[in-house]
Amino acid sequence: MMPQEVPTVEVSELPDNPVLLDVREDDEWRAGHAPDAVHIPLGELSARLTEVPQDCQVYVTCRGGGRSKRATAYLNQNGWDATNVAGGMRSWHSSGRPIVAEHDGVPEVI
Repeated sequence: MMPQEVPTVEVSELPDNPVLLDVREDDEWRAGHAPDAVHIPLGELSARLTEVPQDCQVYVTCRGGGRSKRATAYLNQNGWDATNVAGGMRSWHSSGRPIVAEHDGVPEVI
């Protein structure tokens, strides 16, 4: 079976103030994330679908793009309008987009 192609966007092509869903693990989230992102680890996504906004385009991110690609495919199969963020939080951060850490730490993408 061929892998499903999912809609993907480069960080530079994201709209201002995108609705971001971060599917990384808790330790990755705490180290550094986009300020207004929704955090639901990939392994919890199916159980927490009601927390994902449905009335707008959702941009899905992880560290490098693999987990978010799977999450994007899953969301789109279940009625969401989701797009994978190419390169994930690594690209987000390297492009100069803001990140914050939990507990006033120095934000980093791990």
